[in-house]
Amino acid sequence: MSTPSLFPQLEPPGRQKLAPSLARLARRGIHIGTSSWKYPGWIGQIYTAERYFTHGRFSQKKFDDGCLAEYAEVFPIVCGDFSFYQFPSGDYWRKLFAGAPSRLLFAFKVPEMITVKTWPGHARYGPRAGRENEAFLDVGLLQREFLLPLEPYRERVAALIFEFGAFPGKAYATPTDFLDDLGTFLGNLPEGWRYSVEVRNPEYLGPGYFGCLRRRNVAHIFNAWTRMPPLETQIKIPGAWTADFTVTRALLRQGRSYEQAVKLFEPYSHVQDENPQAREAIRAVVRKSLAAGQGAFVFVNNRLEGNAPGTIEGIIEGLSPDD
Repeated sequence: MSTPSLFPQLEPPGRQKLAPSLARLARRGIHIGTSSWKYPGWIGQIYTAERYFTHGRFSQKKFDDGCLAEYAEVFPIVCGDFSFYQFPSGDYWRKLFAGAPSRLLFAFKVPEMITVKTWPGHARYGPRAGRENEAFLDVGLLQREFLLPLEPYRERVAALIFEFGAFPGKAYATPTDFLDDLGTFLGNLPEGWRYSVEVRNPEYLGPGYFGCLRRRNVAHIFNAWTRMPPLETQIKIPGAWTADFTVTRALLRQGRSYEQAVKLFEPYSHVQDENPQAREAIRAVVRKSLAAGQGAFVFVNNRLEGNAPGTIEGIIEGLSPDD
């Protein structure tokens, strides 16, 4: 990272294009943002380099600690993927919410401790790898360790995300077996939060699953993922709009793994593989939500096309002024 100029840097061009349009949509209940935010590859596009220099050099720590505030100058919402991996402490939540203006909304993944049935065999899971998770769908644990610490910030939490990885056949013999557990779990959740569910088993996308969510006003997350039907297919499935709000997560091109996307796209500084179908599907979500007068929370990942802000810019450009 080069030494900053002696002259003030102009506002990054991505901000000039995005901020007014995103603010206009947010006023109408359509909140579009990204999955996470700590990407130095966005410097010069969303972030201003000079803000993060210390003693003439770029400071990664200063960037990590302060870039959320600048993010909020452009985007109305952000998805916190970090919470999938642990129960954040009360101190962590206080620091996070203090680091951005109150207008910035958040969606958070519920920790995998709640949504993983059997721990993956990855080395990072240590002695748990391959074992059954005794805390799977534990409502009490969720309340004590996640919802209670988040309670002071409830008004800034747009949605909570239950991400279920693809279950093997040995976990659930049939979709109905999963839905029995899911329905009981959702029925015991405390009121007052917007809940959403992301599944990665395509065979679950049927009337039983959608009905289970609809009865509890829980949103099915339209998710672009390796082995899931593409967004343009999911949004047309009968009954797929299950709540009075919707959540969309544009994560990966169908058929491309997470690891492949990381290798291909890092450091996420520009769009490298445009996905016109996914972009148009997101526009369709926006239009349908506006027509229904319902809120929509849309999150775009760098690993969809290579650069989430660029993808969002392309989506916005394809909307008419009336959208």
